[in-house]
Amino acid sequence: MTISSVRFLFFAGLLVLCACSFKEPPQTFDQARTDLRHYVYHDRNNAGDFYCECAWQWTGESGGLIEPASCGYQVRAQLARATRTEWEHVLPASVFGQPRQCWRHGGRENCNRTDPVFNAMEADLHNIVPALGEINADRSNYHFDEIAGAPHEYGACEFEVDSARRIAEPRDAVKGQVARIYFYMHHRYGLVLSENLQRRYLEWHALYPVTAWEEERDQRIARIMGHNNPFVTGELQWELRANAENAVLIRGNRNSNIYHLSVGCPGYTQVAEHNRVSFETEQAAMSAGYGKAGNCRD
Repeated sequence: MTISSVRFLFFAGLLVLCACSFKEPPQTFDQARTDLRHYVYHDRNNAGDFYCECAWQWTGESGGLIEPASCGYQVRAQLARATRTEWEHVLPASVFGQPRQCWRHGGRENCNRTDPVFNAMEADLHNIVPALGEINADRSNYHFDEIAGAPHEYGACEFEVDSARRIAEPRDAVKGQVARIYFYMHHRYGLVLSENLQRRYLEWHALYPVTAWEEERDQRIARIMGHNNPFVTGELQWELRANAENAVLIRGNRNSNIYHLSVGCPGYTQVAEHNRVSFETEQAAMSAGYGKAGNCRD
């Protein structure tokens, strides 16, 4: 082999290495939006947004102008937001923020100032998608589930909202992806997912398998984040976590920032109702700033 051939292979190897890990994970939501625009969705604007498949034109560092005619979208009430893209947390920030101490003492703004773990969750690219602004607004922080008989209020966009029950239902094509994002966020950050929603998302995961674009998106994000969504790659399968009567439950006290186990901790039943917060694991409680009660018996 000639010296020039060796040099070629060496530099080719460097290029492959750089392609696999060319950035550090974003530290803020603003940085996450910019990374998504330039490295994940840069060539996807004509494929349409997550909820309605509306095409858009890029503007600025991370914004976009929606083309409603491309998807048959009809404005419900908010014209300004109906004509722009926004970056949507599939699992709402309030869901992963509320268990954290920073949220209880100043909400999202305080978490952004004081809690690097919250900022990492907020900037996790696996949980963020481009969405039509009005849909993002109407969805609010509602969880996803099936809605029977709700009217379509957005023209051809198959998105439904039940404000009374605080539920939203996305189009079928993305239900599987929604489920796998929820599994990822709850698994990675030790969050609590109700048994009913686990069953619903397991159903969606089975009915709507991983698509070619979902795989490609996962790979693009992994090059930045340093890891894949294991529920997309198939490395992990979600297992139903039943609310069994004999399960060891974890209850935090918002007032004292102490957590108690349902077995071995006398204070478990003494936490006032308005101060109670539940955790799925002790690690999740500690990550949220709680310490274990000193009178717990191992």
